[in-house]
Amino acid sequence: MAQPDSKKIFFENLSGAGKAIAVLTSGGDAQGMNGAVRAVVRMGLYVGAKVYFIHEGYQGMVDGGDNIKEATWESVSSMLQLGGTVIGSARCKEFRTHEGRLKAAHNLVQHGITNLCVIGGDGSLTGANLFKEEWSGLLNELVEQGLIEADAVQKYSALHIVGMVGSIDNDFCGTDMTIGTDSALHRIIEVVDAIMTTAQSHQRTFVLEVMGRHCGYLALVSGLACGADWVLIPEMPPEDGWEEKMCQKLSATRSRGTRLNIIIVAEGAIDRHGKPITSSFVKDLVVKCLGFDTRVTILGHVQRGGTPSAFDRILASRMGVEAVLALLETTANTPACVVSLCGNTSVRVPLMECVQMTQEVQKAMDQKRFEEAVKLRGRSFENNLKTYKLLAHRKPESELPTSNFNVAVLNVGAPAAGMNAAVRSAVRVGISEGHKMFAVSDGFEGFYKGQIKEVKWGDVGGWTGQGGSLLGTKRTLPAKHVEKIAEQMRKHNINALLIIGGFEAFLSLLELLTARGKYDEFCVPMVMVPATVSNNVPGSDLSIGADTALNAITTTCDRIKQSASGTKRRVFIIETMGGYCGYLATVGGLASGADAAYIYEEPFDIKELQANVEHLTEKMKTSIQRGLVLRNENCNENYTTDFIYQLYSEEGRGVFDCRKNVLGHMQQGGAPSPFDRNFGTKISAKAMQWVSKKLVETFRQGRVFANTEDSCCLLGMRRRTLVFQPVVQLKDETDFVHRIPKEQWWLKLRPLMKILAKYKTSYDVSDSGQLEHVVHNRPKDSDASVAM
Repeated sequence: MAQPDSKKIFFENLSGAGKAIAVLTSGGDAQGMNGAVRAVVRMGLYVGAKVYFIHEGYQGMVDGGDNIKEATWESVSSMLQLGGTVIGSARCKEFRTHEGRLKAAHNLVQHGITNLCVIGGDGSLTGANLFKEEWSGLLNELVEQGLIEADAVQKYSALHIVGMVGSIDNDFCGTDMTIGTDSALHRIIEVVDAIMTTAQSHQRTFVLEVMGRHCGYLALVSGLACGADWVLIPEMPPEDGWEEKMCQKLSATRSRGTRLNIIIVAEGAIDRHGKPITSSFVKDLVVKCLGFDTRVTILGHVQRGGTPSAFDRILASRMGVEAVLALLETTANTPACVVSLCGNTSVRVPLMECVQMTQEVQKAMDQKRFEEAVKLRGRSFENNLKTYKLLAHRKPESELPTSNFNVAVLNVGAPAAGMNAAVRSAVRVGISEGHKMFAVSDGFEGFYKGQIKEVKWGDVGGWTGQGGSLLGTKRTLPAKHVEKIAEQMRKHNINALLIIGGFEAFLSLLELLTARGKYDEFCVPMVMVPATVSNNVPGSDLSIGADTALNAITTTCDRIKQSASGTKRRVFIIETMGGYCGYLATVGGLASGADAAYIYEEPFDIKELQANVEHLTEKMKTSIQRGLVLRNENCNENYTTDFIYQLYSEEGRGVFDCRKNVLGHMQQGGAPSPFDRNFGTKISAKAMQWVSKKLVETFRQGRVFANTEDSCCLLGMRRRTLVFQPVVQLKDETDFVHRIPKEQWWLKLRPLMKILAKYKTSYDVSDSGQLEHVVHNRPKDSDASVAM
């Protein structure tokens, strides 16, 4: 579908001719750094710039010589799926000295480099900013020492810096996510899921220590994603007497029949007096007070290793391209900036503002201003903490409010990983708000059959890591059974509905809205949370389950490409799910380094297919050994997967051979990714809070009566925020025939995928170039619940 008309500035107007860009990775490594390096190199070459690798970080810049090498298109092939950093990283004491920076400046001038893309943490980026500020003085010194010509000062007068944050700790202010964080969460959750099975077998307590010397993000989000019993982080030390409270909670959960307990400790966890809380201390405490069989697992550098997740590959690719655009647009007066992620949007923020904010967090922690430290971390961090507290710590019955409202939760449509985390969140938040929560089995089919039962806090324990739908889900729409559903609503006195599902859930809400005219039972608050691997629900950029499906596609593509290692040149044709929505094919193609992705939204013909084959043939004649082509299942009724396979096989004869693979329902299966667990948990909690608010607003004369448009909403992620939108207002945005939104944000990623695959294409940069300031997240001007 075409995007709406807007002011379009195509990057062909941004020539990089004559410019030299160098990319380096510094400090600790993080999964996804290679994706960022690859994107910088290929985008730089695409705009006509010379691009250089600086090996071994700042040490390589100081040492010069073979550490600074010109990059080619082929030199970044097959590195997207690799963890760590291929160009090396090192901590460099010499660069911290004036003499070291003088050597580095000399080495850069010798190669004509005045544009630096630095991928690292706050220390690396602070060093880059100092280097920029000293640059003209360093050049004058080099002239005085006779190491460079006097005209070089004018020729290379300004050093331009753009940073990307590569850090698994997510400890840098100014961005919602840093490169490597999502992959580290994958490693942690893989371990937690494995440990939970053995812990249940033996009725054990496990204490997990995760990285985060100064930042508790990994501990907090992994605790949220696995439903940990207790989490200890440096930003919010537990109140005095926490030891007894923790043991009481562990004992209470065991007494309710739970066979395991999980405690997650950030390596930098402290108490209110600044004393470290170690994993061994927590273990000894549990053994001494409760006598539970307790084990400690310290994850260590496992969290920094392994293959980058789909999220990190996409994030790194988007940031790398944005970094090159930022370097092309800089002037002598442009401050050094960092490319950041805000919600679902790439932004640029002044580097030193981010660094200063990050330092403020540590200062607040050192001065025991912990509430402020949490707020300074940003809305995303604060929202995670609030949600964890809401879901993990059950209040005694006597302390719960009594609302006398009954709320039903059901899943509608195809199963999606993360649905169970969303149901758990809804049930527990609802109970915390004083409601009676009812679970409906098998969607609206189960609803009209009366498969409805009350669900308690403990009934949803351990649900976050379960794939599929434990409630059961069907595609049945309510219209045909509306009378029986109304009867069940009346029978169980249901005062509100929370529907978790895909396009069928959206259609169901529209049908129930229509039914209000005949049945008062549907005049209650109704809200939908999008959950579908296809990511085709109007009103939301993202859906629960799509990230897990993307990781399944990416992992499979990695393995398929690896299967051709050492064989003759080969092209793989992969079919993905999605109905008529090309999200999985496009974003999966970007994450796996595909050469082409065929989708319904971007019509193609035989000429384009032929051009793609010729393009791949040319690449195969160089050093490229493997090609990857993705096809959305409904992209074209005539150009089927078999047709494309046969076309590529015939036209590539003598140059490459072909294989095909239909991924099928494996994209819907498996344990949910950390992102989907976290997204499902937070969006569902927000939906339940909306339900509670609407119930109070619409309760009149002893009953709930809600018949306005804004009482039947979809909660969706729109760019930077979670937004409640009346479903009736989304009808104009929807292509009902093909079950997709008329406008889809991810279509802007397609040119990016093509550029990284060496196609000549236009790239719309109308959203780029916006330098934003880091906003202090103060209580009076922030809504912490809207950030992801």
